[in-house]
Amino acid sequence: MAKFFGNLHLVLAVGLVLAIAVMFAFSPDAPLDANAVLHWLHVFFGILWIGLLYYLNFVQVPTMPKVPVELKAGVTGYIAPRVFFFFRWSALLTVLTGLAIAILGHFAHEAFTFTGGSRVKMIGLGMWLALIMAANVWFIIWPAQKKILGIIEATAEEKAAAAPRALFASRTNLLLSLPMLYCMVSANIT
Repeated sequence: MAKFFGNLHLVLAVGLVLAIAVMFAFSPDAPLDANAVLHWLHVFFGILWIGLLYYLNFVQVPTMPKVPVELKAGVTGYIAPRVFFFFRWSALLTVLTGLAIAILGHFAHEAFTFTGGSRVKMIGLGMWLALIMAANVWFIIWPAQKKILGIIEATAEEKAAAAPRALFASRTNLLLSLPMLYCMVSANIT
């Protein structure tokens, strides 16, 4: 058992197989369709993205000033780069699966232009908020973090300037995540 649970990729693969088995077992009335799979992937990637956003804002960022200097390299050299890998890719995959759902559901235009019914308008607002958040991740937070973490060369002044930019964008995402989550959840309550 320790060998199994010690292997992240194996646990994820088995979890994926179990999810597919559940999808087939509990979808006897209708064949499993792309829409159902896209919704599941959208929720999975969204949980990963927002979970890491909350981890960064509630745990890592407030804790770093208290970490002894000799231990900071462990966080910045090993933990943070891994966090930001999953953070940025889960943001992108959440957005892409959400867009695919809207396109396949034939409500993308109405959602983006707020011309559909109240549920579609709510999803549209959530989509716009998520797009702003994903843009913050890819175009502000990640470029700043590459400097801060030493992934790319930067002077001490560039690193110092990058830190408040990354924090501002991250806290903006934290702020926007609350109404975004409300929009997505409430629009899907039937």
